[in-house]
Amino acid sequence: MSRRAADWNPRLLPDLTGRTYLVTGSNAGLGFFSSEQLARAGARVIMTGRSPNRLAAARSALLSRLADATTTGPVDTLLLDTSNLGSVRAAAASVKHMVRRGLRFESRIDGLLLNAGTVHPPKERRQTLDGNELVFATNVLGHFALAGELLPALAAARGRMVWLGSMSTSMGSYDPVDPQLVNDYSPWRAYVQSKVATTALGLEAHRRLREAGVPVDSVIAHPGYAISGRTPFVRGVNEPSRRARFVDNLQAPITQSKEHGAWSLVRALVDPDIDGGQMWGPKFITHGEPRRTTPARLTRSVELGDRLWHVCETAAQVRWPFEKAARV
Repeated sequence: MSRRAADWNPRLLPDLTGRTYLVTGSNAGLGFFSSEQLARAGARVIMTGRSPNRLAAARSALLSRLADATTTGPVDTLLLDTSNLGSVRAAAASVKHMVRRGLRFESRIDGLLLNAGTVHPPKERRQTLDGNELVFATNVLGHFALAGELLPALAAARGRMVWLGSMSTSMGSYDPVDPQLVNDYSPWRAYVQSKVATTALGLEAHRRLREAGVPVDSVIAHPGYAISGRTPFVRGVNEPSRRARFVDNLQAPITQSKEHGAWSLVRALVDPDIDGGQMWGPKFITHGEPRRTTPARLTRSVELGDRLWHVCETAAQVRWPFEKAARV
């Protein structure tokens, strides 16, 4: 399956038959189109979302879009709300049970695409049932907990986890010294800080996995400036208004569809030539085919990564089982 980086074609992925990928936030946007691209390449895809109705509609829409494909992988769904740590634990337990018993899914998890997130944070600070700030919980804590719970299953497949970064991390210095934003909350700060944290944790995970000898790669990817108005209409998944289409198409030179935004995420997840600790994004920053890029300077701070790791361990009440995963 290996190929030269210059030959990578996001429209023609390598054969992924026999591989299993779990994608968070699959009912819309980047998660939906990532799931479609993986399934088209023959992978078994576990679509996740917090709404059973929207998740079922997304799966139905995806299967309709795959009707023209000669070979596709199985598509299953799993309820998962990354803002709710109880939901994360329940979903992880379901996946581990299926892996152990060999039921429905392949007996390994080849990759986690940690995509789910709040893109439009509330104007006022809100807390989850677990007592965590909503954006930080949804974009960061839930994925930290999920990746930790499924680490042994990933290690068994020598798999990979991909954290969803953002080009917004280079647009200002938002060091999350107050990651829960108890003070000075704003929607933009909440979003950017969550993406700084996500990227820093992806890099910190790489360092800790290598130190512990766990055969799992931790990679970061960002979709550029991917917007709904330039994305194909999919009933129940992407239905922008005429006005949204008009406004978004005015930005055509610097934007792309979410279908194309998923290219970087999927490549980061499945390209065998990519190493842990790397970051991938569009060639022209906001748009284009996937290329290796450099994380923002702040996110590369070892001190920041270590600090956020301990914050997440405490808030999510999860300790990654490095020794167990290394033995696997």
